[in-house]
Amino acid sequence: MLRSPLGEKVGRMKLALLPVGLAVVIAAGCGGSSSSSSSPSPKDWANGLCSAISTWSQSVQKSGQSLQSGSVNKDNLTATTDDIKSATHKLAEDLKGLGKPDTEAGQDAKEAIDKLSQQIDGDVEDMQKAADNAGSTARGAVAAASSIATTLSKMGTQIGTAASQLQSADAKGELEQGFKDAPSCKSLTAG
Repeated sequence: MLRSPLGEKVGRMKLALLPVGLAVVIAAGCGGSSSSSSSPSPKDWANGLCSAISTWSQSVQKSGQSLQSGSVNKDNLTATTDDIKSATHKLAEDLKGLGKPDTEAGQDAKEAIDKLSQQIDGDVEDMQKAADNAGSTARGAVAAASSIATTLSKMGTQIGTAASQLQSADAKGELEQGFKDAPSCKSLTAG
């Protein structure tokens, strides 16, 4: 195994970016007030979003610990990539399942989250390509780990963009209140 300073930096960078993306989503809030009776309340919608992000974040942090140690090789890169891809795929599915919150700007919130879900699906493909291109050398594994960290950083930016879109759509502050009231969001902001 190769112990690489770059591998250590990649792991730390990846883990450092996750709380930033989470904080942006939670601080931004979302929504308005809609007419669909099958739409979740702002609190339930926010709770679902925070729960999905929390589950994803915990999974990615756990998966990335082997890379954070600085020991990057093809085997642990493949295993870590598979775990991160699985968690990210679940996040995309969870986001798609949120539906439209029962707020005035619920459709705007749904569209922002649907777009984020599509972007995340693309990010999974990018991570897979990086892992596939790693080859069997330690140098290739380190380069792939760096690429995966870059993709996770891009995801943080995408989450921040979605949060900004949600905040812009929330003229009445309905989803912002939903985020404040949602238990899953409280546990994210407490951590």
